[in-house]
Amino acid sequence: MKKELVVFIFFCLCLLVNSQTTTNKEIDSLKIIIANQTKKQQFSTLIAISNVYARINLDSSKHYAQKAFLLSEKIGIDSLKIKAQMFLGHTSWERGNYDEAIQHFKKSLAIGTRIKNKEAIADAYNGLGIVYSKLGKLNTSIDYYFKTLSMYEKLKDSLGMGAAYLNIAWDYRKLTEYQKSIDYNNKSLQIYSKLKDSLHVAMVNNNIAGSLNELGKYKEALRFSKKSRFYFLKLNYERYTAYPITNIAISNDSLHNYDEAKINYLKAIELHTLNKESYELAFLNNALANLNYNLKDYKNASQKGKEAIRYAEEVGAIEFMASSSKTLAKTFEKLNQLSESNKYLKLYIKYNDSIISTEKLKSIAEIETKYQTEKKEKEILSQRANIAEKELRLNQKNTQIIGLGILAIVLAVLGYLLFNQQKLKNKQLQKESELKEALIKIENQNKLQEQRLTISRDLHDNIGAQLTFIISSIDNLQYGFNITNDKLTSKLSGISEFTRETIYELRDTIWAMNKSEISMEDLQVRISNFIDKGKVASTGINFNFNVDETLSEALKFTSVNGMNIYRIVQEAINNAIKYAEAKTITVNFYKLENDLKINIIDDGKGFDINTVALGNGLNNMKKRAHEIGSSLKIESKVNEGTCIEFII
Repeated sequence: MKKELVVFIFFCLCLLVNSQTTTNKEIDSLKIIIANQTKKQQFSTLIAISNVYARINLDSSKHYAQKAFLLSEKIGIDSLKIKAQMFLGHTSWERGNYDEAIQHFKKSLAIGTRIKNKEAIADAYNGLGIVYSKLGKLNTSIDYYFKTLSMYEKLKDSLGMGAAYLNIAWDYRKLTEYQKSIDYNNKSLQIYSKLKDSLHVAMVNNNIAGSLNELGKYKEALRFSKKSRFYFLKLNYERYTAYPITNIAISNDSLHNYDEAKINYLKAIELHTLNKESYELAFLNNALANLNYNLKDYKNASQKGKEAIRYAEEVGAIEFMASSSKTLAKTFEKLNQLSESNKYLKLYIKYNDSIISTEKLKSIAEIETKYQTEKKEKEILSQRANIAEKELRLNQKNTQIIGLGILAIVLAVLGYLLFNQQKLKNKQLQKESELKEALIKIENQNKLQEQRLTISRDLHDNIGAQLTFIISSIDNLQYGFNITNDKLTSKLSGISEFTRETIYELRDTIWAMNKSEISMEDLQVRISNFIDKGKVASTGINFNFNVDETLSEALKFTSVNGMNIYRIVQEAINNAIKYAEAKTITVNFYKLENDLKINIIDDGKGFDINTVALGNGLNNMKKRAHEIGSSLKIESKVNEGTCIEFII
């Protein structure tokens, strides 16, 4: 047995050395040929280099994807821009930059929608589903995955369908629907095996191993994990071996092979640390904390648990915040630090409730039911179409027979038909004229959108860069010179902070300018992102964001109105954070007949509305409300909090 193990280890080491050498040679050869290529060929080569680097170094992968995107901008071909944005989105989420990834995927979606490229739209949906899954927003991610699956089915894209099944399986595993996860994994595996796609076969095997671990079938899980690792090494995807290694560690941990489990946990942590993958590091550190807990090494368990929470907070992974809080709660209980144990127990309850609530599970079930219903309806419509086609053929035959009998009548009314034909021709000419006018209108709208995009790029590339340079220069002044004057230091810090805030507002403005209209979903995502930043920056404050379920996600605003709504909510939250000393801040969106009612409520110290002079912030909010045809209502009492409300 020992001899076989030595041979296997030697074989794996040979594969690793050979894969690294092969990868470096592949990159070097691509870098050599790029000098003598056309612009389009250079773009494809840069994407190929980015793809190869994705196996070993995500920073380098992003660097070459960025170069490809800049080249696509110069070339000006939409399909190339889409491909570059998708690569940037993937490198961003794999590095844990989820907000950045969402922006790249949404830009790709916008271009794909504009040019009516269904494949690009499906790919963007899939990317967004992956990111929202990482963020623990499973009802959103599964909704995107089923949209993706539906589009790939229409396109008859087997590879895309396999990816959608794989991603749906992953989310059902998070929801502890393990058998359902395995069912979708098997659908995916059937497609990839038929296509002889070894890379995705490796991914599916790893996913199945994870579900088997959850079902307590650890030895079977080990078999799938080792098969997955073998395929990744064979394909030179060394970085991806971290995933099956993690499952191998979990299986050994559950089988009480703690030494073997610890070796594999540490190896997986090493690989993910190399590529700065905070999401995976959050999971692994929590798993290692649990292992130390089982070994009664509570000190190391608490250290690893805290590291897990730190990594989870970096990427907003609520599921790991919950599991790590649970681990720390029981660990500190063993250390007799009951106040710490109670603190983490409360955090676990809070995060766990936000992940798997009854309403979310109901929503996800409704998404799958809707997909299955639509699929059956399409099959029924297809059957009806076939029946109608057969009936049409029969009618055509009958018509031909009758036509022979009425030939004489047709000749008699020929003049009348010619008259009708001329009339029809005149109508057709009128329709063509209307179509030309519509095309001119669309062309003008496209030119206007291009101008908006040009202005937004100029703002980002020129003014944004200049503001960043100001911040860098101020920081260099502070750290490069030994400034002892406190007033000067304070002044420089104030300028730096003001410039940073200006950059944030500039980004919001660019976001609005890039859109001809802002949907309810866009607005929700933007406000949610702002609240998430508020949570990180303002400890001790509980944030709530409630949106009436009857509000349609298809609700649209002009970019100006959408921006004004966002700014009012942003300013109200900022005021509550800075001045109110609030413990809870709540944002509510209600449907009020045909109107939208928005209020922002805090439980802070409040103020006397009759005696306090309104500052620039409140006055600006009133002006913005007036611009969207609304009026701002402010209610506040000392020590009873404040409510800001407006109706659209």
